[in-house]
Amino acid sequence: MTRIDAKFAALKDQNRKAFVAYVMAGDPDFDTSLALVRGMPGAGVDVIELGLPFTDPMADGPTIQLAGQRALEGGMTLDRTLELARRFREDDDTTPIVMMGYYNPIYSRGVDTFLEQARAAGIDGLIVVDLPPEEDEELCLPAQAAGLNFIRLATPTTDDKRLPKVLTNTSGFVYYVSITGITGAAEAQAADVGPEVARIKAASDLPVIVGFGVNSPDKAQSVASVADGCVVGSAIVKRIGDGESVDDVLAYVATLAAGAHRA
Repeated sequence: MTRIDAKFAALKDQNRKAFVAYVMAGDPDFDTSLALVRGMPGAGVDVIELGLPFTDPMADGPTIQLAGQRALEGGMTLDRTLELARRFREDDDTTPIVMMGYYNPIYSRGVDTFLEQARAAGIDGLIVVDLPPEEDEELCLPAQAAGLNFIRLATPTTDDKRLPKVLTNTSGFVYYVSITGITGAAEAQAADVGPEVARIKAASDLPVIVGFGVNSPDKAQSVASVADGCVVGSAIVKRIGDGESVDDVLAYVATLAAGAHRA
């Protein structure tokens, strides 16, 4: 059982929804990013999504693209991202970390080497947005054999014919993308999300977490109420990009977490 599996089992026992927070590793710099990640569990974050900076983030909107650019310009690399996870694990051995990014840096490192390093650093799961199920032998199956969850995205365009393929070999949780498009492009609507979450849950026993378009405590509550939890990324990353202090960003994160936990 991974930390992700253990976390969702505990949340289910507590009849509580999950709050997942995304930050870009190294944005705006290593030390600030580490301080933010270290402060997230205390702010109510159940699962941390740690973005791996990449030069061509095709699924991300301007806010997260800029965060990746800031991180890369500050010298953030795959090695430094893994180091950030290792430093976090010095004080926290229970909060799950999901690394979210693209396949190129992993492929360049070599899958076996990357998986060994990621597990040693305390990474619990992967979301790799540009590897479809047809490429499971590339990373998904080796990752799961190495003890990491491989979390897949389902979207509004994932129809009933495609859904079983998407769910095959998925573990940890299913990430439902609430809108068609890039991150930060529109607001999620619970009325639209609810039936889609129900459709996925009818086909899988995994928790379904909704991301994209969740940007306020009320929105976190409404979206989490029709799913097993929600993810907030762009709204947090924007505040980091605006230069807010670590304390102010974490205070905002706490309001989002409280919203999700009210669901």
